[in-house]
Amino acid sequence: MSLNWKEINLILEELELPGMKIQKAVQSAFEVLSLKLYGKNGAKTLLISLSSTACRIHETFNSVPKSNKPLRFSQFLNSRLINGRIEEALQLGNDRIIRLTVRCNPEGQGEEFFRMYIRLWSNAANVIVTDMDGQVLDAMRRIPAKKEVSGGFYMPDEAATDNTEGKKPVKDLNIREFSEELLSDLPPEASFNQKIDTFYSKEGGTLSLKALQEEVKRKFEEKINKLSVSLERLKEKEADSAGAERFKDYGDLILSNMVLIRPGAEWLEVDGPDGKIQIKLDPQKNPILCAKDYYEQYRKAKSGTDEIKDQIEKDEKQLLKLEETLKSLLSETNPLVLHKLLKRDGKSTSPASKTDEKRPGLSFRRKEWLILVGRSAAENETLLRKYIRGNDFWLHTRDFAGSYVFIKNIPGKTVPLDILLDAGNLALFYSKGRDNGAGDIFYTQAKNLRRIKGGPLGKVLPTQEKNLHIKLDDARLKELEECKVMSDK
Repeated sequence: MSLNWKEINLILEELELPGMKIQKAVQSAFEVLSLKLYGKNGAKTLLISLSSTACRIHETFNSVPKSNKPLRFSQFLNSRLINGRIEEALQLGNDRIIRLTVRCNPEGQGEEFFRMYIRLWSNAANVIVTDMDGQVLDAMRRIPAKKEVSGGFYMPDEAATDNTEGKKPVKDLNIREFSEELLSDLPPEASFNQKIDTFYSKEGGTLSLKALQEEVKRKFEEKINKLSVSLERLKEKEADSAGAERFKDYGDLILSNMVLIRPGAEWLEVDGPDGKIQIKLDPQKNPILCAKDYYEQYRKAKSGTDEIKDQIEKDEKQLLKLEETLKSLLSETNPLVLHKLLKRDGKSTSPASKTDEKRPGLSFRRKEWLILVGRSAAENETLLRKYIRGNDFWLHTRDFAGSYVFIKNIPGKTVPLDILLDAGNLALFYSKGRDNGAGDIFYTQAKNLRRIKGGPLGKVLPTQEKNLHIKLDDARLKELEECKVMSDK
């Protein structure tokens, strides 16, 4: 429910905005703007919401979070209206359009006046700043069709809905009353601004705590249910793959009973712990090749089982994280903060939760190519997990322990030989084979690396790798040293 014109008049009367200075504009979301004001009665925060179901203006007593990135309109206001004094604050007729006239003195260059129109129409709400002649300087919602953009014209009639000839009759609306339950936390002398702020915070519209909590539940429960179904399927696959050991047993039984297998036989029947076992054979192959086929089936099934277990572990962690985030969001009591967190899937924006971690290891910028070097198992692991993608190249010495070296992929381009030699020299230089002066490097794309479950930190097994023989080139290494850059985020 949006404010009616009588409620707007009462709110403006209580606020006593003329004479107050605008200290700061904060836009916590595209449809939510707040002005930090200061005057003879102290500081106030004026909240303006353009939400279609809760279109309103009033003083708010909740803390207003900043946006993750500064939004355009708040930046404009902070550049033009900061320290401006509100000279006039009135509703134009009964049309739910508020006009603030602001006097500014930018850097002592003389007075300058602006007008801020706050239009609280449920389906066409906007905040528009103009000069005194009506030329639009900027708008919270830019609407070219209505010329509500920079350079347009906007100057609504001050008596837009008065009961004069040809005007639409004004509805005789009442100022809403609130339930005792809603006002239970407020003092008896609470102002209408306090009551309306409490109402919208708890019950009113899409930005109310109640509505936001329902949206949180819907959004996160949908994700939790989807992930739970995926986990169930993975566990079913894991159960189906649990019989991989039988392929290895078949191979062993074929090799240990080769003398019983006649050329062209399709089956081998042997005694097992639970009775007779029949093993299918390929009549076109000898027993050794048949056993090899079963060992290959075992290897693939075992590999698939390990991948399924890894995915189950990741999904279970993700499920726990979603449940914890849901619980945390539902415990938030400030609707403005909850609205912001909901836009970011519950990720906190407090300084303590931001990751200012720098990229580990060494970085070399060679022409347009970026080469990364991990100097320890921990750095190798972090680079692999956070900074490396499937099409990036990985290099490592073949016969010596040493650093992982990565060449970041550039879409549509093949890594030139010169860059490959640079990376190969770095891989050999930052390994225990440095003193030999030469060595073999193998390289492949990161998507061909497989982690070893339960193995050492950063340990991977490469496939489809190629070999590169490197002789340390002092001149090349010296040039690379000059191309070293600070590790960034």
